[in-house]
Parts: sequence; C-alpha cells; structure tokens
Amino acid sequence: METRQTEVTTWYLEQTDPGQLVPAAPAPAQVVRAEVPSPELSRYLYLAVGGDHLWTDRLPWSYRDWSEWLARPGVETWLAWDRGTPAGYAELHPSAEGEAELVCFGLLPAFTGRGLGGHLLTEATARAWDLAARWDLPPTRRVWLHTCSLDGAAALPNYLKRGYRLYDTRTAVETVWARPLGPWPHAHD
Repeated sequence: METRQTEVTTWYLEQTDPGQLVPAAPAPAQVVRAEVPSPELSRYLYLAVGGDHLWTDRLPWSYRDWSEWLARPGVETWLAWDRGTPAGYAELHPSAEGEAELVCFGLLPAFTGRGLGGHLLTEATARAWDLAARWDLPPTRRVWLHTCSLDGAAALPNYLKRGYRLYDTRTAVETVWARPLGPWPHAHD
C-alpha cells in the first residue's frame, strides 16, 4: 500500500483522581464488559473503529499476539451496544504501578455524532478507576491516554469534557498510509 509523510500531533491526557471524571449525559447505549477474551472480537473492533484513522500498529499481530495481549491480568474490553449492535469500544490496560491506560477508544463510523462517545468514555474511565475491584491489582492512582491529529475531530474535545487534563504534546513527521484502510480491505475502493 502506498504511504505518505505527514505531521502528526499527539496529545497525552490524564486523570489523577476519580473525582476528576465529568460524566456525560446518559445515552441510549448499554456499556458491557466482554469478559471472555476474544482475539476475533478485539481485532474486529480495532479495524472497525481505527480503520478510518490509520490505526496500524496491531495489524501485523497474529492470533497468538492478540491472545497473549488479552490474557494479561486487568486488560479489559468494554463495548457500547445500541439496540443489540456494537457501536464502539474501549480497551483498558493496567500497570503494576497503579496506572490504567485507555489504550483504544472509539465508535464505529455509523454511531458517531449521536452522543454515544461521551457516555462510553464516562463508563470506560469509571471502569479504569475501579479495576482493582475486579483484579488482583493495586488501586488505580492514574488513568491516562493519548490521542492524535489522525483520530476523529471529536476525540480530543470529548476527553477534555470528561475531565482529562493535557500533560504533554508532541509533534512529529510520521509515515502513514496514503489513504485509510477502512474497516476491511478495499473499503474505500
């Protein structure tokens, strides 16, 4: 696939206290944890959400890579469901030092612009703060994430509205695909 060089700004955000979470208005979506680690489901969500935003780091992962990642203690996948249809997801990854990273977050294209992102982010952040209640982990002392200028335009504003604070910004020229992959090969052909 053809690539291009582009300047990418990456913003790093955090919460250091659960009281910093500013809940969004409830939305007509149910947020449920996928309790059975499923490489197929996680890869589907990764491509369905990230395909239009040039998420590529996990594309070379094998089934074994996905399985090992999902089997790590405390890694959780939370799905937003709209009338029985997966609308988006959040993936949490804790550290032994009491930090929880919101590694992947987003909505499938058909569900953007409907208020579901704020609701899902509220629930995912709350679940990051209470990871120790479900796992043999130290209490969460910090929840953090990063987003970049390749992500959807609503991403950074949503994080800021939910009480995340910017703690670092980096800009670099990166090699990216010339056009988004989409949720499956040739989606944009």
